[in-house]
Amino acid sequence: MQDLHIPAERDKPEVDFRFSSHRLALRGESFPENALAFYGPVVSALMEYLGATHGTEITVDIELRYFNSSSTKILLNIFRMLDGASSNGNTVHLNWHHDPEDDTIAEFGNDIASDFITLDFRAVATA
Repeated sequence: MQDLHIPAERDKPEVDFRFSSHRLALRGESFPENALAFYGPVVSALMEYLGATHGTEITVDIELRYFNSSSTKILLNIFRMLDGASSNGNTVHLNWHHDPEDDTIAEFGNDIASDFITLDFRAVATA
């Protein structure tokens, strides 16, 4: 499967899915005008990758400084997919990078840890 890289834009995060090394990352800010259009190919590629991946350690780095409600819905869908992959024999390490002074992003990470218990969630404070 071919890796997926989409450079960051002002309103869209960098997508760096290195399927070949089982490392997935989203970085930046996410408030695209049409979240479904932006994330559609990302979710499709992830679905294909996870469908063909078994007994694998997958590392996911999420480093979003801001995301809007439309992006939140997509992110929750992505976390559900990763949680399902974890339940199906993969080990998914989810590194949630956040500014230690940003309570909103940190709290969202805590919610993810509580809601998706099969993920190996790690809060990572970044300066």
